[in-house]
Amino acid sequence: MRFLQKLLILAAAVTAFSLAGPMPRSAAISAWLNDAELQRFSNATIEGRYASGKAFSEHYGSNGRLSYVERGMTLGGHWSITQGSLCTIYDFDETGGCYRVMRVDTNCYEFYFVSRTEQAVPGPEGGKPRWTARGAIQGQPSACKDEPSV
Repeated sequence: MRFLQKLLILAAAVTAFSLAGPMPRSAAISAWLNDAELQRFSNATIEGRYASGKAFSEHYGSNGRLSYVERGMTLGGHWSITQGSLCTIYDFDETGGCYRVMRVDTNCYEFYFVSRTEQAVPGPEGGKPRWTARGAIQGQPSACKDEPSV
């Protein structure tokens, strides 16, 4: 009798799980990139959009230099990987910062602001990274959707 009860409970659980449908592809691979995984941006260009819809492009040189372009503006600076964050620090401009990066699809990355400087990484204790932008590596098919995954 106990065996039959356990079997019915298991069958109900399997049925409920299968009715929920398959896990979305993006949910299956979403995770913060670690320092080694962030190296994929070296000598690559990201094309993306901010939450406002404004488009940007940013090239991460293998020498640590970066070039940022958005409509009507070009900035130079340096980039680094610091404690699991991708930092983009611009010359003569304080709008850069450090971001946790999440891969949400095969070639789609979301950037979450954590601090304004490399010295302040990983951000305030108990602070939650803030969604800032989404982008894809140029030269590969983009898998980014228009809306954020959060």
